[in-house]
Amino acid sequence: MDTGPVYREVQRFRQRWLWTLLGGIALLMLLLGPVSWLGLFIVGAVAAFVYSLRLETEVRTDGIYLKMWPLHWSARRISWSEIDKYEMRTYRPLREFGGWGIRWAPGKLAYNISGNQGIWIQRTNERSILIGSQRVEEFVTSIDEVYER
Repeated sequence: MDTGPVYREVQRFRQRWLWTLLGGIALLMLLLGPVSWLGLFIVGAVAAFVYSLRLETEVRTDGIYLKMWPLHWSARRISWSEIDKYEMRTYRPLREFGGWGIRWAPGKLAYNISGNQGIWIQRTNERSILIGSQRVEEFVTSIDEVYER
């Protein structure tokens, strides 16, 4: 019987620089000439989409679950049998992955929202995954408690 997650973290895009950038674009559109209602609508739609994005991470007895809502309707599971090794890691999101969100690079995949800390998971048969976390020590501790090598 599943008793729920041992660890759960929900992260959202709430960086001040991001909202300053989107607000600045909208303000420039209003100040620099005739208002493009379509342009303002697009900026507003992008802002609403980014505001709704959230990365949900859970450690359960049968694996690690990831869900980037609303892009994923159901969680992606990494079962313990797929994991070769894992470690806490500091990374450079722009240099290594080209930014934040769900990012692909040769042989690796990243789920990150903000910051530069996460868990690097080396999988047995597939590409490696980096999962960003704001509570990386707690994340690793929960994996250590549940993971069966």
